[in-house]
Amino acid sequence: MTARGKLPAVLTIAGSDSGGGAGIQADLRTFNAFKVYGCSAITAVTSQNPNEVRRVDVLPGDAVKCQLETILAAFPVRFAKSGMLVNREIIECAAEIISQKRIALVVDPVMVSTSGTRLLEESAIAAMKELLFPQAAWLTPNIPEAELICNKKISSRSDIADAAKMLYEKFGCSIILKGGHFTNGSCASDIICHEGELFTLVSPEINIPGNTAHGTGCTLSAALAANLALGKNWQSSVIAAKAFVYGSLAENVLLSDSLRQMYPPEQSFHDQISLY
Repeated sequence: MTARGKLPAVLTIAGSDSGGGAGIQADLRTFNAFKVYGCSAITAVTSQNPNEVRRVDVLPGDAVKCQLETILAAFPVRFAKSGMLVNREIIECAAEIISQKRIALVVDPVMVSTSGTRLLEESAIAAMKELLFPQAAWLTPNIPEAELICNKKISSRSDIADAAKMLYEKFGCSIILKGGHFTNGSCASDIICHEGELFTLVSPEINIPGNTAHGTGCTLSAALAANLALGKNWQSSVIAAKAFVYGSLAENVLLSDSLRQMYPPEQSFHDQISLY
């Protein structure tokens, strides 16, 4: 047997998706695709499929904290991503340990499922703003999440840019504000605010059936954390993450006559992505 080279360990702190399309399952699948070693701290167990969330069972804060402490006692984690954190108790536990260990954190502020189920308690929004966002290296909200965080309506492309700049100035972290709700018919673009400067991240628009896009937010943030852990600069990391999501949609897999899901692509789609 020949031992492989050293791999970075990357941590996901998120909920379990029983359907496998999002959450911990999507994160670990993404980590594996980028050849980083994935560790996980589960915050909640959801009973869901791409069409609905039937039940959410939340773990106690102490259980989440014990997972984190046990992982970090053995694994040299320097990069992590967070997803569904549910309540203030879990957010406090995660924020405390992230601060103590000085881990670079990508925050996907999961608040509402694609099917419309609320995944973050009302009191937890304030806790994320107070405790977690200021510690983040990157924050990756979609438009509905940015509206909740900024407490303002986003109705245009210029509103997206203004919101990204507002989030950067408020929390001091880099922002990817996912603009999938606003497309021009030929491309899907996100706004990035990095060190106070605005950029646009673009991929071609892709027509996909049903809920094939379930898990895109989890996948993007996991891919970003993985690429940063591999030592890539921020530009290469965001392009690789966007290309991976686009490729996962383009090479979706058929699971039944009526169900397709995104899946790690076999081809590279970097040439489909623009950053300017």
